[in-house]
Amino acid sequence: MAGSTTRPDTRAAREDQDQGITRRLLDSSATLSYDPAVEVDWDTPLDKDFHGASPEWSTLYGTAYWQELTEEQRKELTRHEAASVASTGIWFEMILQQMVLRDIYAKDPTGPDFQWALTEIAEECRHSIMFARGAKKLGAPAYRPRRVVLELGRAFKTLAVGEAAYAAILVAEEVLDVMQRDWMRDERVVPFVRTINNIHVVEESRHMKFARDETRKRLAGAGWARRQLNAFVVAVASYVIVSSMVNRNVYANAGLDGERALAEARANEHHKAMMRSSCAGLMNFLASVGLLTRPAVVFYRRAHLI
Repeated sequence: MAGSTTRPDTRAAREDQDQGITRRLLDSSATLSYDPAVEVDWDTPLDKDFHGASPEWSTLYGTAYWQELTEEQRKELTRHEAASVASTGIWFEMILQQMVLRDIYAKDPTGPDFQWALTEIAEECRHSIMFARGAKKLGAPAYRPRRVVLELGRAFKTLAVGEAAYAAILVAEEVLDVMQRDWMRDERVVPFVRTINNIHVVEESRHMKFARDETRKRLAGAGWARRQLNAFVVAVASYVIVSSMVNRNVYANAGLDGERALAEARANEHHKAMMRSSCAGLMNFLASVGLLTRPAVVFYRRAHLI
């Protein structure tokens, strides 16, 4: 009899705790949010004396080809790479918004979980517009993932649910967050891009906390088979997302030898090490919730996240 009274109390306490998290996220959003249309300097012409991203994050940094480039070529390349990362961010934020909307479709709209989810979607919409305007101001074309990746994304946003959706969201957000924390503090990066990165880092910290909490919550009580399946799905999605961040066309569009640049970028141990070191915390989290299985590790290694 004691057990039957304890379980509802425990469940209620857990629900109160979960709602407390989303209430705090709502309060944070009300206190610290930005309007990119106002905060970002869209009017000042692009100053080509600046990089688009920290040079150390360039896919060619540390290669023989990088050593041959002039400073002007390096800056042009990082501007195209930053625009490509922004475009990939837009693509995945559109996937994220659809998954979150689908998740809350039939939930109680008066609850803080529902209202936080809509707040997150509103912030992601502003981020996507901000990234789009930023990429255009950098003088880059629209960089879209390959057709096969677009179709995989279409399937993923339709089928992924629960922890698979939220853990994949977390991976994409964390990888981008690490890069942008460096870029926003780097005075070599063009000022308006630094502002964009700062806005995204501040607001995305709330989204990552929510994704972590949702992943833990959805996995509570999950069995071995479910964890194995979702670990594999998240790892594959992560590989596709990360490998799509820098479009192969950035090199030719920056005036470089596209084939040589792509070959050297793929073999660039410096960039691989940057990715691995920046994702240590993320991998620890995935391990802590049982999503870093042997099959999953194969894909994280291919993406140079571990």
